[in-house]
Amino acid sequence: MYIPDFFREQRPEVLWAFVAEHPLGALIAVTADGITANHIPMIWQARAGTPGVLHGHVARANPLWKALVPDTPVLAIFSGANRYITPSWYPAKADGGRLVPTWNYSVVHAHGSIRFFADRDLNLRHVSELVDRQEARRAKPWNVADAPADFINPMLSRIVSFEIVVARVIGKFKASQQRPESERRAVAAAMAAEDIPFAEREELIRLPAPP
Repeated sequence: MYIPDFFREQRPEVLWAFVAEHPLGALIAVTADGITANHIPMIWQARAGTPGVLHGHVARANPLWKALVPDTPVLAIFSGANRYITPSWYPAKADGGRLVPTWNYSVVHAHGSIRFFADRDLNLRHVSELVDRQEARRAKPWNVADAPADFINPMLSRIVSFEIVVARVIGKFKASQQRPESERRAVAAAMAAEDIPFAEREELIRLPAPP
């Protein structure tokens, strides 16, 4: 991934917080049939001696888990907010107009090696953790145990868990950091006027932290 220094993010705590906020990743691998991509929610966990591990699962009917031998290299891509940035949002539009459009976005690339596990208990642990994290913000969180065991158990037999041991992780947060603060604030205000949600604006335009 091409990353100008303005947009490079390497702090692990920032990258993994981003993954926690945007857990649906594109899992990219090369099989005998060519390049394949699967969109899968994943959870990062710390592991000593590595940048961490990513956990997830695929449907047992998905041929991916049989197509990849243990420790096959893979790439997981996590994407956040993205939006077209019009020159009309910059004050300089009225002063010569020497501007062009751009596209702001945030992504994290995690490179590692994958292994699959056809293990019911592991499936239950991974699914429960994923559910618990996503339900945590709800007033009345749903829990896997809320469903009858005779319903959940057959469902668990239809998935295969995986673990990606991460070797390298890098982020590209393209949020107009190279432009003057006054211009970034003008763009943020224009986004607010167009009712772009605050959480998106925070990712799309990086402003200095308040003193």
